[in-house]
Amino acid sequence: MINVILMQRVEKLGQMGDTVTVKPGYARNFLLPSGRAIRATEVNLKKFEQDRAQLEAQNLKRREEAERVAERMEGLTVVLIRSAGESGALYGSVSGRDIADATKDAGLTITREQVILEQPIKTLGLTTVRIALHPEVSIPVVVNIARTPEEADKQMRGEDLRAEQEAEEASLEAELAAELSELGAASE
Repeated sequence: MINVILMQRVEKLGQMGDTVTVKPGYARNFLLPSGRAIRATEVNLKKFEQDRAQLEAQNLKRREEAERVAERMEGLTVVLIRSAGESGALYGSVSGRDIADATKDAGLTITREQVILEQPIKTLGLTTVRIALHPEVSIPVVVNIARTPEEADKQMRGEDLRAEQEAEEASLEAELAAELSELGAASE
């Protein structure tokens, strides 16, 4: 186990300035290279305490900026057009990169690492994902996945596409049954 000092808030680990004990691989492969932590040595502890006020002021400034962006982008919805099977299952899945590209088109520039997907998106419909603008600020974004732009509009209005599709199939089956009965009556 390795002791590190957190340079910013890390979800499920601690706040800025906390000294935490983590596994060596987590520190070596994630926390240290991304600048989210430094090793907890005597020199680093003294340096952190000297720079603490400045670091906290920078963190506060970045958080305020992120909160302003969050207010401006509240209620953001992005539309992704994908091909899918009859049951609504996508051919492939929607990734963080796809969502980041779509939000960029909507006016919010983010990286794919900022998109927090709880599980992969593999079906058509509306899904809410979290965008982490700052370690302490995140916004919900509604991702509308549809086959066509028209279908996306219907989903946004709350129309049930499956019920509409089933009604269409039922009317086609009724027409087919009527034609078959006509053909059966004509052959007799």
